[in-house]
Amino acid sequence: MGRGRVELKRIENKINRQVTFAKRRNGLLKKAYELSVLCDAEVALIIFSNRGKLYEFCSSS
Repeated sequence: MGRGRVELKRIENKINRQVTFAKRRNGLLKKAYELSVLCDAEVALIIFSNRGKLYEFCSSS
């Protein structure tokens, strides 16, 4: 049996929100990499934090 769905709503606590962002960002970057390797696909991912910091992933050089 899988996990239940989490209700999507804004996390009010700033610290918890930042921790969740970092964890989910890393998970998303990992999934983008896996997709590029497993499917031999070119993948590009751009993420902006609420502070305006840029995070990026590109499967081709």
